[in-house]
Amino acid sequence: MTPDKHFVINNSLDILQARREGMDLATTIGFSKTEAIKIAVVISELGRNIATYVGNGSIKLFTAPPESDRHYIKIIAEDEGDGIADIDAAIAQNGMGLAGSQRLMDEFEIVSIQGEGTQITAIKWLD
Repeated sequence: MTPDKHFVINNSLDILQARREGMDLATTIGFSKTEAIKIAVVISELGRNIATYVGNGSIKLFTAPPESDRHYIKIIAEDEGDGIADIDAAIAQNGMGLAGSQRLMDEFEIVSIQGEGTQITAIKWLD
């Protein structure tokens, strides 16, 4: 599946661009301004984690095909860093970052393999 938007994350400017374009995409497909801001916050947090802990990675944004009955925005944040040894501890220690992102989204999954990297998938459904 080809992403609607793809951002290489290396620094804060990359995060700002992903946040802005993610918020625009969310409002374009029908999310309220409030929900679009929540989506933008999650993009920022996941991007910040990539830039802070790994140095580089990517954020991809997906939307449902037009013929779908339900619409959504899916955020996939990926890196090829060392991986997260203890995901539960990372969520607890990361403060509002991962835990807050998890609360703001409808679905949230972290897959991390030591020495290979981490993929975080977050989905917000359009009601």
